Amino acid sequence: MNDRQLLTFNAGSSSIKIGLFETDMASAVPYARGLIDFRSAPLRLHMTDGPATFDIGLTAKPSEDLHEVISETFSCLSQHYDMRKVVAVGHRVVHGGDVFSGPVSLTAESIEAIAGLSILAPLHQAHSVRVIRAVGRLFPNLPQAASFDTAFHASNSDIVRRFAIPRALHEQGIKRYGFHGLSYKYIAGELARRAPEVAKGKVVVAHLGSGASLCGLDAGVSHDSSMGFSTLDGIPMATRCGSLDPGVLLHLMGPLRRSLADVDDMLYHQSGLLGVSGISADSRKLLASDKPAAKEAIDLFTFRIAGEISRIATTLGGLDAVVFTAGIGENQPEVRAKVAARLHWLGLTLDDALNATNAETISTSDSRTKAFVIPTNEEQVIAEEALEALR
Repeated sequence: MNDRQLLTFNAGSSSIKIGLFETDMASAVPYARGLIDFRSAPLRLHMTDGPATFDIGLTAKPSEDLHEVISETFSCLSQHYDMRKVVAVGHRVVHGGDVFSGPVSLTAESIEAIAGLSILAPLHQAHSVRVIRAVGRLFPNLPQAASFDTAFHASNSDIVRRFAIPRALHEQGIKRYGFHGLSYKYIAGELARRAPEVAKGKVVVAHLGSGASLCGLDAGVSHDSSMGFSTLDGIPMATRCGSLDPGVLLHLMGPLRRSLADVDDMLYHQSGLLGVSGISADSRKLLASDKPAAKEAIDLFTFRIAGEISRIATTLGGLDAVVFTAGIGENQPEVRAKVAARLHWLGLTLDDALNATNAETISTSDSRTKAFVIPTNEEQVIAEEALEALR
């Protein structure tokens, strides 16, 4: 094993994904991945290293600064790896606003700037900042870097990013940013490697997981995204609503007198697949259920995905391919089939046998629009961008 290692933290709203990489400071080769799920109690660190796995219970409890959790995580990792070889740490940060359009080496000033953007992504941003500060407190001399989910979409035009609201609000930062950029950057690179001619064209990538969005690529460059100002926008998700008439919010908080905190919780945690089905936020459980509400939730989910692909195709001026990625996109043939059935008019026809096996290419040989299944790897992008920033 290389004498130098790089560690990545991908902090979500309810979990932290961990990556360990060998590095020569020019490239990063992954060898272990981990997860801490904050929805389970007590916390557990689950690691995968090739065919080997290990699961360690943590005594630390989530706190405001996460210092104890991160400290115990390092101690647990030290039981299996020589953490003295870690030469740098890379972090995923959801929101870069208009401040960060690429990866940065973390300093006291840049960390404060990232924390200052928490108002734009309250569910995710503060969590990332807590992890960054916890690592910095434990290892003050260990270089850290940040990668931003919004940065990949900085190439979107002003007309795509603008809402039809007073110009002064746009200048204050109320605009469409787009998210899941690290995933889309990885897929753009993988598509160029696997299907270079297709990658030169107009492609919509569907990142379908607990959080879900779509991105329109033209020659690998982002031109549009389903998510806008916040991670609530676009298609329905596991527990998030997706696009919603703002009049609904006025109604809830006006005549119905629901509080801001109540509406916030409803939009982020009680809507989406969970809200429509009343059964589960997990699409696997809904697909297995024979209850009408479960079917309706999946039908609404796939209907909105197909509609958003069609809208983004308008931005791109055409559609050459669709790429499915992330947990649902990579592993649920029925969801892909339902989306594709609504896009037949755009020339997309799936090969049922290939789709059923999650093959890389799942469209028929004569399908005018191609369809692919490509696993995403945000940690790889975080590692590569950390090296870029620290060089």
